[in-house]
Amino acid sequence: MSTNTENKNGIVNHNYSKRTEPVGGFKSMEAFYPFYLGEHCNKANRRLHIVGTTITFLLTLLAIKRRQPKLLLIGIIQGYAWAWVGHFMFEKNKPATFRYPIWSFRGDMRMWREIMTGKRAF
Repeated sequence: MSTNTENKNGIVNHNYSKRTEPVGGFKSMEAFYPFYLGEHCNKANRRLHIVGTTITFLLTLLAIKRRQPKLLLIGIIQGYAWAWVGHFMFEKNKPATFRYPIWSFRGDMRMWREIMTGKRAF
């Protein structure tokens, strides 16, 4: 890949630059992920995503441990609420989830993992 797409550590769109959405949509996760990151160029938005995703993970674990399915629902609501506040208040865009729900979920998990492991700037 070109240097403006991937940094020396193999992290795509490391500077969260905006990417255009192709006519007809995306055909692969590899094509979608740089676009997804560009939809999260605002630092406050990314941080709210990390908070929401972490809360979702913790409530999911708690739901399993306590056998309380209601906590799963609360976790999902928390994850989306934090992310949507980030998009609507800080990023000023519509979440990609509305158009690409599965790839957006995968993108969020990947971004969370890259940030939490220190591979991507927080």
